[in-house]
Formats: sequence, structure tokens, C-alpha cells
Amino acid sequence: MQFDTTTTSSWKFGHRGRVAVFIDGNNLFHAARFHSIDIDYNKLLRILLGDGRLLRAFFYTGVDAGAERQQGFLLWMRRNGFRVIQKELKTFYDGTRKANLDVEIAVDMLSLAGRYDTAVLVSGDEDFVYAINAVAYKGCRVEVAGFRSNTAPRLIDVADFFIDLGEISELIRKDITHSGEFEIPSFVPPEGIAVSDTPRTNRETSPRNARTIAGSPIEDQRRSGGFIRVDVDDEQ
Repeated sequence: MQFDTTTTSSWKFGHRGRVAVFIDGNNLFHAARFHSIDIDYNKLLRILLGDGRLLRAFFYTGVDAGAERQQGFLLWMRRNGFRVIQKELKTFYDGTRKANLDVEIAVDMLSLAGRYDTAVLVSGDEDFVYAINAVAYKGCRVEVAGFRSNTAPRLIDVADFFIDLGEISELIRKDITHSGEFEIPSFVPPEGIAVSDTPRTNRETSPRNARTIAGSPIEDQRRSGGFIRVDVDDEQ
């Protein structure tokens, strides 16, 4: 990571090569809700990509087949460069509804390791510690992006770098001053999932000395949708 010495808010990632982004949708939503931030996913992806070439951007979420607003959001995500992986909610004996996609995220990270140079996991869940270590052992750089107060310390510790979304919240926040035909929809949680739920992190406190960045806008990268995409079969 390189910082501009003239300002603490200017940064650049340096060479990141091929980048794969893995977004734990429900975990990110609840963390952003906790911090009163409505995320613009195009802005978020641009920030996480840095100067790299986008291999894949995955978005994982539980779904309610009958929730039209949620389906509309997921359709928008697919049409804007995200590969959506979804699982239908299951109803448990106590009446709660849940869809856990931790396994899907871990498997995708591992199966694509070697195809990307940098993996960015957007989640605060400590359950991903083992998967991050496994990917790192394959020679890939692994970064974690999340809100510090909602991210497990162990997850920050095993990552090669931690991107504190709270420090760059103004760069990824949805612009509510513009609306119209191309308005970006907000994330719609699966029906029955309380929006006040705090994201699962399996931690009590966050370390004060974690490596973080503070960001500034990065230049758009031109393709149909704003990003440079590479095929999984591309050579280095």
C-alpha cells in the first residue's frame, strides 16, 4: 500500500493483478445498516478493484422466492457485473429463517485460487479464517473489507490487508441526490430477516492497531460497466 504524503485521504493499492471479489451480502448489509450507510455497489467494486483487472465479483445472499423487491435488486446486480449466488431461506424450529452461504464462499475462493492474484473478502465473519489461510498458502494475496466494529479481530489478523469501509464510507455511500430511470436499488434483505440484526463476527472487540486505508475516488476503468474484466482462462 502506498500513501500520498501530502494528505492522509489519498491512497492507491499499487499493482493488484487479477482481482476476485467475494461479498457476503447479508453480513455486509447488516454491518452497513448498523453504521447507517446505504451502499452503492458499483462504487464499492471500483474501490476494491484498485488498479487491478476484475476476474469475478461474487455476491452471496439468502433469498425469498416471493420477494419481488429483492429479486429486482438481484437482477440489477447481475446486469451490472456481479455473479449472484443465492440460496433459498430455510425455516427453523424456532421460527427463524436463515440461509448460510459460508461454504459456497469458501469453496469459490479456493477453487479460483491461482486464477486471481488478489482476493477481496467482504465480510466480518470469523468463520472465514481457515479459508483465508488456505488461499494464502496457495500464494494468493487475501484482503478483508468490512467495518472495523463489525469485523472479527482474527479475520483481520490473518488477512494480508484490512480495508476499513467505515473510513471510506463517503466513497461507497449511495448518492441519494440523484434518482430516475437508472437509480441504483438498495439491498433488500430476505423477508423475515430483521434489519436490526448485527452481523455475526464471533468476536467481542476489535483491535486498535489493525492495518487500514482511507480512500479517495479512483479513475473509472473502461469496459461495458466500468471495469476491466479478464476471463478465467486468460494467461498471466
